[in-house]
Amino acid sequence: MEVTIIGAGVAGLCCAVELAERGADVEVLERSEHLGANSCSWYAGGMLAPWCEREMAEPLVAELGEEGLEWWAGHFPGLVRSGSLVIAHNRDRAELTRFARRTERHQPLDRAGIGALEPDLADRFDQALLFPDEAHLDPRAALASLSRRLETSGGRIRFGTDAARERLHDRQVIDCTGLAARKALPDLRGVKGEMLVLKTTDISLSRPVRLLHPRIPLYIVPRGEGIFMVGATMIESDDTTRITARSMLELLSAAYALHPAFAEAEIVEIGTHARPAFPDNLPRIRRIDGTLYLNGLFRHGFLLAPALARRAAGVLFEDQHYPELMHEDSRERRLA
Repeated sequence: MEVTIIGAGVAGLCCAVELAERGADVEVLERSEHLGANSCSWYAGGMLAPWCEREMAEPLVAELGEEGLEWWAGHFPGLVRSGSLVIAHNRDRAELTRFARRTERHQPLDRAGIGALEPDLADRFDQALLFPDEAHLDPRAALASLSRRLETSGGRIRFGTDAARERLHDRQVIDCTGLAARKALPDLRGVKGEMLVLKTTDISLSRPVRLLHPRIPLYIVPRGEGIFMVGATMIESDDTTRITARSMLELLSAAYALHPAFAEAEIVEIGTHARPAFPDNLPRIRRIDGTLYLNGLFRHGFLLAPALARRAAGVLFEDQHYPELMHEDSRERRLA
């Protein structure tokens, strides 16, 4: 089977690897000149936290996310399986109680338990939740690793290529272009995410930490060597150009609230992009005019992309139908 995948973000590369490892002849067309450019995957947090996400997301996200976590364990050696820590100041303790009630597979920690995992936070927090089965990765390293794995499996990426100018009629086509696919998927919307990368050696963290706050929830993901990703906002907007002053202040204030050492951190990078989402914030697989569209991963790109890639392979190789992701499509449309 010959397959062309449009878009070299995490969804496109997961699809490419999954299909190539099943024996397909796979090429990826990417309009940018290099990996990650103009992709919201480049600015992701890289948290693989299916049970934490149950706080706001539907059960399907946790189900697909658990599958995705195990896929990454077999496909990316840089995966860090040290769990996630969810924490709140005493004045926001009700937020922690609410979070525990809405999620699963966690265990409570007291001050001593926090200190055993994250010594730099022990003097600042009395209670936390540990999600021991969760993991995290460096998104940029993961994208590069998938690219190399694809090449090893015989696939290829063509950068600087406009898919609209290519002859693709004799190949299976999978579109993983996010908001760029809105002409075919008019119910897509953009959800802007803004992030910071900070550098400091005055604090050490071993796992992602979520700081709960009624107004400014925040997560911080350690990337090693004193580098921390701080994010992320969720704003209903397609804008991918600039972070707002409000968001910058809120992200920095929340980081300082987690630990004052972040006040002296160096700002290494400021990033912003728009995530593609459908109205219910759940992903979709749709077949339209012979093209298979994988889209709507919202803020769960790295978490959900592997499960969607497996299902795309099931559609192409086995004519499978997945009602939880394809419920809008009739069988007649699917086979058209």
